[in-house]
Amino acid sequence: MNILVLDDEKEIADLVELYLKNENYDVYKFYTASEALHCIDTVKLDLAILDVMIARKKWV
Repeated sequence: MNILVLDDEKEIADLVELYLKNENYDVYKFYTASEALHCIDTVKLDLAILDVMIARKKWV
């Protein structure tokens, strides 16, 4: 199962990645939306875990 993790707080993204990898998931971790968008275009993903405020943080 391929899981995308997007969070601009590195510590949170790293912790989520650690837990998921311990459960044998393939994790694609990104700290910016632009990097994640490229992954979405190129990788078949089964699940995305997103920081819903990431876009708002960028523009506020």
